[in-house]
Amino acid sequence: MQGRIHSLESFGTVDGPGVRFVVFVQGCPMRCAYCHNPDTWAMTGGTMMEPAEILEQYERNISFYKDGGITVTGGEPLMQPDFLIDLFTLAKQKNIHTCIDTSGIAFNRDNAAFMEKMERLMPVTNLVMLDIKHIDPEKHLELTGQPNEHILDFCKYLEEKNVDMWIRHVVVPGITDDDKYLEKLGYFIGQFHNLKALDVLPYHTMGEKKYESLGIPYKLHGVPPMDKNKVIEKKQVILNGIRKRREENA
Repeated sequence: MQGRIHSLESFGTVDGPGVRFVVFVQGCPMRCAYCHNPDTWAMTGGTMMEPAEILEQYERNISFYKDGGITVTGGEPLMQPDFLIDLFTLAKQKNIHTCIDTSGIAFNRDNAAFMEKMERLMPVTNLVMLDIKHIDPEKHLELTGQPNEHILDFCKYLEEKNVDMWIRHVVVPGITDDDKYLEKLGYFIGQFHNLKALDVLPYHTMGEKKYESLGIPYKLHGVPPMDKNKVIEKKQVILNGIRKRREENA
């Protein structure tokens, strides 16, 4: 099963544990206002590649990945589950750590065909990095153009399948930095025993010029980058929510 690939990165250091070989897939239904990869949105385009071809490139620098592995990001990886299954099955045969960096938007328990594929994908997946854009349903829809119901359910599914989960959240001034919602996010993810890490990332404007070159209006024009020092405070708010949930469940 070929994958529609946007690009490859040989030495990723922020895409899971260790040094990673990162596969950027093409195609995403989300339209996040702060997305810095709008060139990955289209479901067409990219380069068709075989899983074996990708593993061949991984093995060229295999010595660098001893504490890392392969991460598939995007775009949205779960839009191409058959490719993921084939790639990760081959990777596990070679004892390669596998990670999906996803928004979770494709997850849907009501889609029997998709869920059958998830049942085959999860056993060959070591880690899922799940980017929760906003915990509030209405604000999530406003920010991304998509609902978050199935995304939050995906967290529950990952725990059911005993797949390690890292949560990522981008803090955007005036949009995703409200302490009320940050604590609510923490309270929600605090229930999961498979939660292994929390990455709170500052919004940046580096993608704005890419929008200009593609002729796409940038929705957050004028919004300043997030102060990295403030991000530390915001992460603490989420951690407080996690702690509150776990104390209640103790």
